[in-house]
Amino acid sequence: MKYLDEYRDPVLARRLLAELTATAARPWRIMEVCGGQTHTLVRQGIDELLPAGIRMIHGPGCPVCVTPLETLDRAMAIAATPGTVFTSFGDMLRVPGSRTDLLTLRARGADVRVVYTPMDAVRIATRLPDRQVVFLAVGFETTAPANAMAVRHAARLGLTNFSVLVSHVLVPPAMTALLDDPDCEVEAFLAAGHVCAVMGWRAYEPIAERYRVPIVVTGFEPLDLLEGVLMAVRQLESGRHTVENQYARAVRRDGNTEAQSALERVFRVTDRAWRGIGILPASGLELAPEYATFDAVRRFDIAGLRSVEDPECIAGAILTGAALPTDCTAYGTRCTPRTPLGAPMVSTEGTCAAFHSAGRPRTVTPRRTTP
Repeated sequence: MKYLDEYRDPVLARRLLAELTATAARPWRIMEVCGGQTHTLVRQGIDELLPAGIRMIHGPGCPVCVTPLETLDRAMAIAATPGTVFTSFGDMLRVPGSRTDLLTLRARGADVRVVYTPMDAVRIATRLPDRQVVFLAVGFETTAPANAMAVRHAARLGLTNFSVLVSHVLVPPAMTALLDDPDCEVEAFLAAGHVCAVMGWRAYEPIAERYRVPIVVTGFEPLDLLEGVLMAVRQLESGRHTVENQYARAVRRDGNTEAQSALERVFRVTDRAWRGIGILPASGLELAPEYATFDAVRRFDIAGLRSVEDPECIAGAILTGAALPTDCTAYGTRCTPRTPLGAPMVSTEGTCAAFHSAGRPRTVTPRRTTP
């Protein structure tokens, strides 16, 4: 298949691995930011095939995983409100809140619907004017433009029964927060190609310069990641620290300026809580004042709701790369894809789910498990 099989060629993969072995003269630690990249690395066993000393650190790039527990509990409160239609992408339905999840609420009679675009939720609102329709708007810069367009369309239609529960997060502030941690081990990053397809990579250039870390914009197929690791190692070995673009077939330096314009019109940058990590300054998006009437938190008066994380779940340590899923005492026993304690085990981009599906065994002696 064009544009797929050629990025999974085993002959080329072996050549890239051989070049990596010849290039790496010392150990290096590289973080892939995106959960989709993590799944490819683990599912294909790439992290175990890399030359000795090159270690991949799995980062906080799973949008479902970093959605704070508080947002999920607010979603449950809204979904349980009579006369409400709560809509979401399917990957959020089984993510556990403090007491339950959206799928369980639906089984109990709540009107929780899976949609494939936020515009589907707008169309439901137009068909059901006597019902309040809410869309759960989560994710990184990749999904935010579509949500922005849905809000603008609802505004043009004059809908008063449509709102969004916003929990968008931004990648660059998360990277700087990791690098500011005195215990940070990351020496280079593989940046998420789909985020950069929207935003470009200009925002990464000051990070590379300030922290002297190479950043390589990378795709999601095995050869994309192997080439990205090779490009990062070449920079590390030569003492360079710039932003390079491996994902040239999809990403340009300036990104998608139309999508960025939609974000600027509908959203404003704000402090945002990340699940298991805490509040990171200027790391998220909220609705701009002119679109505040579409804010589900205000409409349903749930701003005061607060949540407490399960103390057994070490999602924060996993999302920051301080621990592996196999370091967790609950991994594969009390925490499985069927009975998850936290989002990283249930999400299709979660690190715990990736390790579990690949059959990675739990370690006997846990490493550091706190951020």
